[in-house]
Amino acid sequence: MKAHDRQVWAIIPATGRGSRMQSDRPKQYLTLGDKTILEHTLDNLNAYPLIQGVVLILHPDDHHWPSLNYRSQKNLLSCEGGKERHHSVFNGLDKLRDYLAEDCDVLIHDAVRPFVTHKDLDQLLLAIQSNEAGAILAAPVADTLKRADHDQNIMNTQSREGLWRAFTPQAFSLERIYQALKMVILNDIEITDDASAMEYAGYHPHLVKSDSRNIKITHPQDLKLAEKLLSSIDQGH
Repeated sequence: MKAHDRQVWAIIPATGRGSRMQSDRPKQYLTLGDKTILEHTLDNLNAYPLIQGVVLILHPDDHHWPSLNYRSQKNLLSCEGGKERHHSVFNGLDKLRDYLAEDCDVLIHDAVRPFVTHKDLDQLLLAIQSNEAGAILAAPVADTLKRADHDQNIMNTQSREGLWRAFTPQAFSLERIYQALKMVILNDIEITDDASAMEYAGYHPHLVKSDSRNIKITHPQDLKLAEKLLSSIDQGH
């Protein structure tokens, strides 16, 4: 990919408590191979040449992170998270604004998506060069969609035309996503991803098709799939 004309930073909210993983520790600290999931994610992003640094957002009661003694080859900032995920991301953006004192591009990424490909990051950054609204990795919905009633009986079949599943990273101008999230928080709007904040602010982020390996490790069966993916990557090297 050609040189990007702005600084690029990764924002990683790692405040999850891991309840769906049925574990005694947050899912980002579960072991995958010889490292935690979070370490794999950090190593992968730090290995991407265009990323200057990472802002890691931690739960206020996180006692796992210090014990990792993680050493980063690039800038690594950290801050505490907030009430909901979007409050945490806002805190991370605020930390970066204070540190840089200038605008840049940010890749907001789930701590438990360790396998995003650098090719996808190339395509994401390429997309935001021509779209001020930003861009996100995503995948077209392939399954048949059913709408259910309260008893889980099918009410009707929904068209999947034009529907995509939102992944991360989600890439934006630091200043634009900061102002969009600020508006969401001030108006007490519930959102489920960062692109929703941009939509609320009147933007229409671009969709970039993601590699299928960009899985989110949320449930025990996801960890088993991640182990297979890690094994195939190791063998590929």
